[in-house]
Amino acid sequence: EANTMWLLLLAMVRSVFTYVPYIRLALRQTRCGYCSQSKRNIPINPHIVNADYAVRGSIVDAADVLQAKLNELVAEDVDQFGFKSVMKLNIGNPQALGQRPITFARQLLAACSFPDLWSKDVIPTDVIERAKQILRSCDGGSMGSYSNSHGVMAIREHVAEFIERRDGYPADLGSIFMLGGASEGIRMILNLIGCGDGKDRSGVMIPVPQYPLYSASLAELNLPTIPYYLEESSCWSVNSDILQSTVERAKATCRPTVLVVINPGNPTGQCLSEKNMIEIVEFCAKEQLILMADEVYQDNVYAPELKFHSFKKVARDMNLTHEDFQLVSFHSASKGFAGECGQRGGYMELIGFSDHFLQQLLKVASIRLCPPVGGQVVMDAIVKPPHQGGESYELYMKERSEILQSLEEKAQLVSEKLNQIDGIQCNPVQGAMYAFPKITIPDRAIRSAQERDSPVEPDELYCLELLEAKGVCVVPGSGFKQQPGTHHFRMTILPPIEEIRGIVGDIADFHRGFTEKYS
Repeated sequence: EANTMWLLLLAMVRSVFTYVPYIRLALRQTRCGYCSQSKRNIPINPHIVNADYAVRGSIVDAADVLQAKLNELVAEDVDQFGFKSVMKLNIGNPQALGQRPITFARQLLAACSFPDLWSKDVIPTDVIERAKQILRSCDGGSMGSYSNSHGVMAIREHVAEFIERRDGYPADLGSIFMLGGASEGIRMILNLIGCGDGKDRSGVMIPVPQYPLYSASLAELNLPTIPYYLEESSCWSVNSDILQSTVERAKATCRPTVLVVINPGNPTGQCLSEKNMIEIVEFCAKEQLILMADEVYQDNVYAPELKFHSFKKVARDMNLTHEDFQLVSFHSASKGFAGECGQRGGYMELIGFSDHFLQQLLKVASIRLCPPVGGQVVMDAIVKPPHQGGESYELYMKERSEILQSLEEKAQLVSEKLNQIDGIQCNPVQGAMYAFPKITIPDRAIRSAQERDSPVEPDELYCLELLEAKGVCVVPGSGFKQQPGTHHFRMTILPPIEEIRGIVGDIADFHRGFTEKYS
């Protein structure tokens, strides 16, 4: 009997060890996401699994499927849908929606890429001179070589000159970093400041509604998000009392380190007043917060009573010292009047940071080797346009003014027409490239969204049905975060103005039908 007991015990121990790998796997699966289509389970960073980027999320996936289906159908079958293609208003991608590139920027890019064109009488002389200046700063005189990790010196000098012209204050070359789009710089800064554990973990205050780059990046970096609500009733302004109460609550769980401000606003389309900006700078100085100023839409201001003020100029006018205030400001080639999204160009300027911080940031920049040189060249064309009297000047000014005038007309048209729809309210589109209207969704539709096999937010249901009914792809407000109990969607104002009229008409027709369906 004793031998039998020992044999049974040995068998039990063996069985436990047999299942140890499976137990370990199960424990790991509680901490990691897995690729379901792989032949084996590959661990995935759970913070990336938790990140969400709404402007290219489920609605856009559905739009791509719908467009693929339309592409496969013959003309007669397409007519049954009531539309021939999907109108993608989900992202600020100007050239995808018909905006033509600025000739000067493309000629400069061509001249730097292929100097043989200089002798072909196809590139203006002022463009050739600029290309020579840039290529003298490139190793080997070639755009195909790595640039300095900060960026091409000649281009950084032009950025510094642009900042001084804009603000009236000089810029330090060592504090200017060229970027592969502003998004790259935003992620670099968030990565650099992310430190500490528990209540000492760096927290980042972001506006709500916000651009999903911020919430997604913070999720990926596992940094605490501190949302502060913009005031929709006062055209999405920043309320200093809300900032103060928000930061006080956050101190119980983390160490507030950064305040993000997007001006002009995305998705909300507001342009902050100088008075409001002064309040924000005072708040950051008092709470010792780094201000990350997302100013990529600085050329997109449409309200005649408003103008763009950079946070750098506001802070300098307030005579704040480097010890009082730290600022990182971002600009991009993707927005404004250039719309060169695919070129991936941008820059950031840092103010008030120690040499040690800048050295560590340069280390981060060095790890990526260098920003795309083509994107830097396009950024050069934006910050240093052709001079008056130059061969390219008149065409440049004509193209620039036509683009900005068209955007101003469309901004006014979209908010005006949306406000004529019963159940939709839209603040004036003062700047940027988007409208963010508030929509009334019937209670029955809210319940329907929650009762689906895969529940969705009510405004996501609204946007899905709009896509299916009209072929119009917009982003639900829930993807940008919003005040609880409110519903919105974001749409760009980028298509040609006649198409915009038709789109808003389609939205009006759909909204009436949606309201009737769920009443």
